[in-house]
Amino acid sequence: MSTLISSGREGRPVRMPTWFVPHGAGPCFFMVWRPADAWHAMADFLRTAASTLPRPPEAIVVVSAHWLQPSFTVTGGQAPGLIYDYHGFPPHTYELTYPAPGAPDLASRIADLLGRARLPAGKDPARGFDHGVFIPMKLLFPEADIPVVQLSLLDSLDPGTHLRAGRALAPLRDEGVLIVGSGMSFHNMRGYGDPRFGPLSDAFDAWLTQAVESPGSLREQALTDWARAPAARLCHPPGAEEHLLPLMVVAGAAGEDAGRRVFVDRVMETTLSAFSFGPDGAGR
Repeated sequence: MSTLISSGREGRPVRMPTWFVPHGAGPCFFMVWRPADAWHAMADFLRTAASTLPRPPEAIVVVSAHWLQPSFTVTGGQAPGLIYDYHGFPPHTYELTYPAPGAPDLASRIADLLGRARLPAGKDPARGFDHGVFIPMKLLFPEADIPVVQLSLLDSLDPGTHLRAGRALAPLRDEGVLIVGSGMSFHNMRGYGDPRFGPLSDAFDAWLTQAVESPGSLREQALTDWARAPAARLCHPPGAEEHLLPLMVVAGAAGEDAGRRVFVDRVMETTLSAFSFGPDGAGR
């Protein structure tokens, strides 16, 4: 792949931040919900997030909770289709579109960077974007004019390996590439709508925010040991933590850059947050 360089006014490369964003419940932003405003705050956050970037991205890598593989895999097609991997929603939600182009050269570069870090990786030219990609991306970048590559998680669910993968991908940030983790900071299907999980999600979210906002090395150690956090396994049950792992990738790619919580809301009796690492449009 020819290296992408994103330059500022003085000709110096502009480092892109990394993001962990919630993608909601299925196609929740594009249907009537009860209560009607349940997802409004999250949708508004996603619609305005791009305005915080130091500049428009040259390309986007999305790590979705909804693709697990034995080895890291990237979408390699020129024009990926959509995978409507949700069930029981209104018919119109299976007609949503997001015609963003793929980026085969970027996919090859990602596989190469992971391979150099001794993390086996491959490409899948036939794979489309699952709803962990196209649902938030329709709000984040609605024009669908920026090339997108999806990166899988590992089915081992090992947090340390996902942090390593993020570290391997860090050079992309200086090439104009935005790395986005798409998941949920709370994801226990039995907990949504149950008021008993409110305090549990609060405790875990407070711990997670403190971990994200710690210096880089301390942050990585905390995230590696996330299962020891207060109420961790009630917020992300054993073997079902795939919605938290995209955070590990973007935190690894952040290196020593500062992390911060940039969104929090109470949805279906649980606390849900988003995090950003590195510079925003104000250079913070």
